[in-house]
Amino acid sequence: MKTRERIIEEALNLFSRKGYQGTSVKNIAEAVGIRDSSLYKHFRSKEEIFSTIVEEMSRRMEKMSQALGLPGEKHMEAAAKVYGKLSVDGLLELSRKIFLFYLKDEFASRFRRMLTIEQYSDKRIYEVYRKIFMVDSITYQTALFQEMMRQRVFSEGDPAAMAMNFYAPIYFLLNKYDQMPGAEEEAMGELERHVREFCRIYNCRKG
Repeated sequence: MKTRERIIEEALNLFSRKGYQGTSVKNIAEAVGIRDSSLYKHFRSKEEIFSTIVEEMSRRMEKMSQALGLPGEKHMEAAAKVYGKLSVDGLLELSRKIFLFYLKDEFASRFRRMLTIEQYSDKRIYEVYRKIFMVDSITYQTALFQEMMRQRVFSEGDPAAMAMNFYAPIYFLLNKYDQMPGAEEEAMGELERHVREFCRIYNCRKG
């Protein structure tokens, strides 16, 4: 692993445990095993390290979506068709993969913890947390469900309320099982009950 990558990894590790404010450039340099002056050859400041971590997380989220064959927000009609062809079991399997990415992927899970810890003491970090885990998620799912209603995959209803009803329990489960590595089976059971109940309530078309 290159020095720049090690700096990002160790910084995220420290930020997720001690918080952004509680971590100094010196702490990061010591964790990497280099001098402060050497770290500044790669990053101008701790803030630049943080911004790079956010950018890296965005790349990883995009890569995960592509690996699952999910069209982006600019192709909502295509995305609705992809989801619309899924059976309830298919939607469940997709939900499992996305859930496990955020729960178990080392980078993604530490990133979420970092933002959760620091959102109350740093307005800028709160805005990143709010954008990624609240605004963007609900905005995407609202537009997706609205298009799926248009394609008659779902029964007619309020797409924004539907998005919250789908997303909020999943985010709750992420937080509930975040520090419980031995409870994955239990988490998957709760996730399955949620997805199946959601499909029952909104009359998901069976693929």
